[in-house]
Amino acid sequence: MRRTRHLLAGLALTAGLLAGAVPATAAPATPVSTAAAAPSYTWKNVRIDGGGFVPGIVFNRAEKDLVYARTDIGGVYRWNQSTTSWTPLLDSVDWDHWGHTGVVGLASDTVDPDRVYAAVGTYTNDWDPGNGAVLRSADRGATWQRADLPFKLGGNMPGRGMGERLAVDPHKNSVLYLGAPSGNGLWRSTDSGATWAKVTSFTNPGNHQQDPTDTSGYNSDEQGIVWVTFDESTGTPGTATGTIYVGVGDKENAVYRSTDAGATWTRLPGQPTGYLAHKGVLDAENGHLYLAYSDTAGPYDGGKGQVWRYATATGEWKNISPVAEADTFHGFSGLTVDRQKPGTVMVSAYSAWWPDTQIFRSTDSGSTWTKAWDYTAYPTRANRYTMDVSSAPWLTWGASPTAPEQTPKLGWMTEALEIDPFDSNRMMYGTGATIYGTTELAKWDTGTNFTIRPMVKGLEETAVLDLASPPSGAPLISALGDIGGFRHTDLTKVPSMMFTGPNFTSTTSVDFAETKPDTVVRAGHLDGGPRVAFSTDNGANWSAGQEPAGVTGGGTVAVSADGSRFVWSPDGTGVHTGTGGAWTASTGIPAGATVESDRVDPKTFYGFKDGTFYASTDGGATFTARAGGLPAKGNARFKAVPGKKGDIWFAGGAADSTYGLWRSTDGGAGFTRVSGVEQADTVGFGKAAPGASYPTLYTSAKIGGVRGIFRSTDAGASWVRINDDAHQWGWTGGAITGDPRVYGRVYVSTNGRGIIYGDTAETGGGDGGTDPTDPPAPTGACKVAYKVTNQWQGGFQADVTLTNTSTTAWTGWALGWEYPAGQRIGQMWNAAPTQSGTTVTARNAGWNGTVAAGASASFGFTGAWTGTNPVPAAFTLGGATCSVA
Repeated sequence: MRRTRHLLAGLALTAGLLAGAVPATAAPATPVSTAAAAPSYTWKNVRIDGGGFVPGIVFNRAEKDLVYARTDIGGVYRWNQSTTSWTPLLDSVDWDHWGHTGVVGLASDTVDPDRVYAAVGTYTNDWDPGNGAVLRSADRGATWQRADLPFKLGGNMPGRGMGERLAVDPHKNSVLYLGAPSGNGLWRSTDSGATWAKVTSFTNPGNHQQDPTDTSGYNSDEQGIVWVTFDESTGTPGTATGTIYVGVGDKENAVYRSTDAGATWTRLPGQPTGYLAHKGVLDAENGHLYLAYSDTAGPYDGGKGQVWRYATATGEWKNISPVAEADTFHGFSGLTVDRQKPGTVMVSAYSAWWPDTQIFRSTDSGSTWTKAWDYTAYPTRANRYTMDVSSAPWLTWGASPTAPEQTPKLGWMTEALEIDPFDSNRMMYGTGATIYGTTELAKWDTGTNFTIRPMVKGLEETAVLDLASPPSGAPLISALGDIGGFRHTDLTKVPSMMFTGPNFTSTTSVDFAETKPDTVVRAGHLDGGPRVAFSTDNGANWSAGQEPAGVTGGGTVAVSADGSRFVWSPDGTGVHTGTGGAWTASTGIPAGATVESDRVDPKTFYGFKDGTFYASTDGGATFTARAGGLPAKGNARFKAVPGKKGDIWFAGGAADSTYGLWRSTDGGAGFTRVSGVEQADTVGFGKAAPGASYPTLYTSAKIGGVRGIFRSTDAGASWVRINDDAHQWGWTGGAITGDPRVYGRVYVSTNGRGIIYGDTAETGGGDGGTDPTDPPAPTGACKVAYKVTNQWQGGFQADVTLTNTSTTAWTGWALGWEYPAGQRIGQMWNAAPTQSGTTVTARNAGWNGTVAAGASASFGFTGAWTGTNPVPAAFTLGGATCSVA
């Protein structure tokens, strides 16, 4: 059940996502834009509930029920007590700052609970080319401002479960501290996170490396400063707290203290050595600093550990480990105290993978301990708890383990462990796949069995590797990192089980037969294999396939249009073809090529690698190189159009090379670049728009200088951005597909925010609404003011005001015009655009359709132009001509 969390590092790196350097010094904050919602789209998660590592949970100690969770690659969430669910807070992170979805530190202000801070950045090596930052919010994460840092942060690096590395002074909340990795030391802000400076008096930046020999820089990075804890008993409101403790990634010098508000620092004398202090939690009422130690930084490993208590008044150190060091096979990390019951402390054995994690509890400041479970007579276990995963049944992993293992497990990677400071009965803890919790914790001490349940609704943290939406059966089939993937029969409900038989750790590719969609194939990673599986019932049940020699990973797989044949390009060996049994090596195509099938001709398959497109017309037995000149570097995705033989769309490239969107209508013999699409990373198809015959196109792309999710209903002749600045989700270059049964519905992959799906308000769309082919026709006169507010080479921005000059109110409107010089609409706000050739129609959003007599409605947009950019001469509303202001 070990789940790695750096699976997309290479993919993100090759995509060339960040263009432009981050400043070399800490800079003042810059606003993060969060524009209004897209006019006709609503965005939701396909429910899975969890799916990734939650290394940090933070309860605000001044306000009840104000709780935050940080994830390693999926952003920050805030708890909503009324719905017992989590609200995502970093969906506004854009493509160029995708690394800011990794969160290594989180702090909630106790002086002003509206303020929250996040230290963001995913990798400290070159997998993430951008530097880290500290985000600050004065409205509980609804909006953010960013202070860039002159170094990287590692939300998905080793040691990410230690912490918290970011802390707000509980008496003078304009003061914050940040522990940095990679030898960058301790940093401080004195203006509520707007600017940061290094604390030069703190001279030990930490020297621990998980593996100094790792040339990738991932395991060889220094852990740095790993936590900051204030002693609130040493300050008064408005004055900086006097005593501060800091944990350092240094096995010989793990804990430091300042008694003069951070002016000077000393190593705590008498401290234990040979271990890393994962956590330092202070019980100020009893004067005890508790420390959880492990021999490694985690979150996966750790073979030995200890728990210590430091008396802040006397300097006495006491080993209070719940298990003798000789008997440990794990480290300690999750650490919490009960603020309502001083002296009650809990700690987790975070790296106890087998048979299960362990949680220890003491009510006498660590003098004695009890366990969450213990043996009666090995291998029989007696648990103090009952696991109820009925809300997320896949957490059993479909397993039938042998005692002493159980399913579902109590957890693994349990580095986040917190007792609610206002409620001794509530505890939450993070695992490698979810957040668990209980509201019956007090029963622990009475010997009464208490219930643990997932407390993770709304928190979606899967990394999405591939998506398929068949024309019948389940609306969506997903290929996910770490938890394999699911058959989603209801987007609003948690699936009962992930793919099993076999259960891949990560599914890298999934495909269905276009004319026989009950036939589905998937490929993925699994230690020891098998790494390909087949289904004949639309993905409900699976059987493992054979493997050719040399396979090391899933790669990509495709099934013919009629389901009779499969082509597999696994990692470790070449492309192979087969009918579901033995495999035969294909010829004429290089190993490692990406493969797809034609969606009409069952004998035709396609492949691509290093700028060359290949095709086979004999079921994948032999391939022939066809087109060249496609991007030779960067991410590349291509798909064939359903119902259109030989019609192929190709997206890919890199920022420093060829990059864009191409189409072939002759089976890959030649490709034509789609003009106006500057960059594209994915392409997919959905149900055609009302009145259209060609499938709706979707892409994650850069068009008109704007990055976003785009839709075309006219075979790529025009595009409209359908997401907005508040819904960007970092990197969306993995996969995209429309729904062949629901017009306007699109499924978007993210790297850590799960599967996002969008529905349009237009008729035929997922949420109903206005038919774009039958716009409302208000009666009476109208007036239009069209103004170009900004113009640059190839692009412009315009504002339009539509006034009702009649004597009756409108209940909806659709304003049309012709562009005299071929201009193209890009992104539009406060209205929903369609464009066919030079004809543009802007329809009201859901909230501004009603326009009283004499009142106005306004909208704006960006566009593209070549040659000239003249203003339209005429505007029409419901077939009537408007006057022009």
